[in-house]
Amino acid sequence: MMNEKKIKEQLEKQLDKKRMEHTEGVAYTAAALAMRYGVDVDKAYLAGLLHDCAKCIDKKKQYALCEKYGLELSESEKDNSSLVHAKLGAFLAKEKYCVEDEDILSAVLYHTTGRENMTMLEKIIFVADYVEPGRKPITGLDEIRALIFIDIDAAIYRILRNTIGFLEENEKTIDARSRNALLYYEKFTKN
Repeated sequence: MMNEKKIKEQLEKQLDKKRMEHTEGVAYTAAALAMRYGVDVDKAYLAGLLHDCAKCIDKKKQYALCEKYGLELSESEKDNSSLVHAKLGAFLAKEKYCVEDEDILSAVLYHTTGRENMTMLEKIIFVADYVEPGRKPITGLDEIRALIFIDIDAAIYRILRNTIGFLEENEKTIDARSRNALLYYEKFTKN
């Protein structure tokens, strides 16, 4: 695996300034959450750094690279280009950045959709991506930011509910993993 410094240098070449700021915000937020939930801080930081490693690749090129590397896309990924960077990113984290840790790779893979019964590292990256300090204001964001340190599962439910609601309002395709995750995490909330 490349060391963190080399990975950061590569990412700075691949990502635009705004995306790099977001990436660093996610990495630091993930590290803080890792301390709270007893997860390896370095793994969380690295997963945060890599979560959007494919985000600034042109959408058409993302699809072409998935085809080239035999990455099978679901119907929702075919319909919603904003989901593709997670699958491609997990592949690039392994192939380009030499990450072999399956926990990190799955955290990158599921950071946009979530899934049922996520690992703690997957939860941390999913949540950190939503709440990082540079994130533009979203309804309920302050409450979710407070909740992530108290009850991460309830926070995941709130994030999924907000995200799916937004997608429904905008008539966007909703990934089945997100719907299933919403139903799964609903049992962790008192709302």
